[in-house]
Amino acid sequence: MKLPTVSLGARRILVGIVGIIVGVAAVAAMHFLLPEDYANVVLNKPTQRFLADPTYKSAYPFSIQNLMWIIFFVGLGEILVRYAEGKAEMQQIGRQYLPEDERTVLRAGDLGKIYKAVRDSDGGDVRFLPRLIHRVILQFQSSRSVDQANSLLNSSMEMYLHEIDLRYNMLRYVMWLIPTLGFIGTVVGIADALGFAGSAQFDDPELLSKLTARLGVAFFTTLLALLLSAVLVFLVHIIQAREERSLNLAGQYCLDNLINRLYER
Repeated sequence: MKLPTVSLGARRILVGIVGIIVGVAAVAAMHFLLPEDYANVVLNKPTQRFLADPTYKSAYPFSIQNLMWIIFFVGLGEILVRYAEGKAEMQQIGRQYLPEDERTVLRAGDLGKIYKAVRDSDGGDVRFLPRLIHRVILQFQSSRSVDQANSLLNSSMEMYLHEIDLRYNMLRYVMWLIPTLGFIGTVVGIADALGFAGSAQFDDPELLSKLTARLGVAFFTTLLALLLSAVLVFLVHIIQAREERSLNLAGQYCLDNLINRLYER
């Protein structure tokens, strides 16, 4: 019995909701657990020094840093989904859909049983390897041409590679959005610091220290954004390479155990 598969759109919505919840929980945990100075850097949580200043205004907890953390965990959720998909694709290689010995030759009459077994397998309509086997078998049964079956395999591999690339569009947007928010936070922080300097008393002995503290928070926003984005970029490169490798293995498996075994007078 084949289990119903969840569509990619529904899966992304579910993962996005879970990522938001986990992100909010992580922000709340850092709010209570981190020392005051560290919480100020990573969350823009006002310290007692800022709170003692009547001219200081803060949007906390609705800060840009907190928003970046939530988006970061949404991106991690997408990466976990892609990791699970890549792992499931790798597992298809060991299903032994095709004969793997060195003597078996496949003719058109032998392919019906293979086609049915692959079609009824779990994930037969979504995984790369079963889909490649489906296409090659149908092409060979209709044309009785090994060359055409091989050509279809090559074109399908290119199409599936593009399909993998499209699955990372949301992650690319997240990796772009986090640094952008960091730069926005820095610009807003610099504007706030300059506004404070313009309205402050120049004979105030604490003016320089207050100004540098505000600028420090502003610049740390960009630093935090770049660090979060760097983590996501590193993980995405690893997971995407794994998923592309699973496709290459699926194509090699079809070539060795299907295309090279096809025979027709």
